[in-house]
Amino acid sequence: MHVILVQLALILIIAKISGELCERWLKQPAVLGELVGGVLIGQSVLGWIPGEDVFLHQLAEIGAVLLLFEIGLESNLDDLFKVGKQALWVAFAGVVLPFVFGYFVAHALGRTVMEAIFVGAAMTATSVGITARVFTDLKSLHTKEARIVLGAAVVDDVIGLIILAVVSGMAVTKVISWSAVGLQTFMALVFLVGAIVIGVRATPFLLHWARKMQTRAALSSSAVIFCFLLSALAEMVQLAPIVGAFAAGLVLDKTDDKVHIEQKIKSLADLFVPVFFVMVGARMDAQMFNPATASGRTTLILGGVLLVIAVLGKMLGGISVPGKGLKRLTIGVGMIPRGEVGLIFANMGLSSRVIDNSLYAAIIFVVITTTFMTPPLLKWLVSQHRPKGGQPAETHSTPVVEVV
Repeated sequence: MHVILVQLALILIIAKISGELCERWLKQPAVLGELVGGVLIGQSVLGWIPGEDVFLHQLAEIGAVLLLFEIGLESNLDDLFKVGKQALWVAFAGVVLPFVFGYFVAHALGRTVMEAIFVGAAMTATSVGITARVFTDLKSLHTKEARIVLGAAVVDDVIGLIILAVVSGMAVTKVISWSAVGLQTFMALVFLVGAIVIGVRATPFLLHWARKMQTRAALSSSAVIFCFLLSALAEMVQLAPIVGAFAAGLVLDKTDDKVHIEQKIKSLADLFVPVFFVMVGARMDAQMFNPATASGRTTLILGGVLLVIAVLGKMLGGISVPGKGLKRLTIGVGMIPRGEVGLIFANMGLSSRVIDNSLYAAIIFVVITTTFMTPPLLKWLVSQHRPKGGQPAETHSTPVVEVV
């Protein structure tokens, strides 16, 4: 028992220190520091944390579930239906193009069909949090371009989770056919819609009784129970547990207790989510980036190619959006950063033994690089369109898509 406790303490220490360094000195999200910190203490560098430890892996999975629960709580269902045609265009183009590019490039490089599908799926995600932070810092959050990007990124998350549900089911059954893909897609949609429709009607009664209870944290505990049950139900029907967690968050976002639940869940997520990111890093073999070895050169080449198509796919989706007077390059760059969903794809692919260490490292390389490159590019583009005197660019009266 003492070994596990020491390992957990070490994971949290490295998560906080590396996250702090990343946010304070590099002005980047703490998640990048947690990933790098995980690589440092992982099996291929210092060897302090075993990347394949079953118990630590299960704790990390709980972190992933809570992470998607948080994202669901921050994604308003009403806003998803108000994103507009332009945001939908960017979202769908930003999913289809990277998926197609990723699939065909991976297959052309000798990867199996299942591996190619996982690569394409991992390329579809967009990190709404990173782009939203940059637009906020530049006081450009209310420009038309920012609203299109943020709306599209939220839709991307929903589509990405449906794709994740499909590919995770394929990974379990090891069956690849149009009928299997159609069945998994149908199941994912039915589960999401059913969970939301039933959940919206059932949760008021659940929370009503929880509010009447005198025991400590009854309301927030009920929310977590609801999240865990939906996650378990998702896995029982061969979907990823995080799909159920996301659905639970969307449902509870509609309740009057959302703010209270969100505050309480954040404290719990702050403990478990860093474990997930550190363990993702700990599982990566740093030797896969050694150019002196054949496997290292293969990973670097694969990572570089995937980076190009990852950027190109999102850029084309932004540049092709219809409409007059739009700064399309800004929209395209805003869609570039991959985020948590991309990491979950990679982690699930490795856990199910669909992808190998080289492909796992290449996908993480894409996530880290796109996250680092987007803020300076976006800041430069926005500054080019600012009026003289440094005032924020003119805003437009398009519907707001609120993204926390």
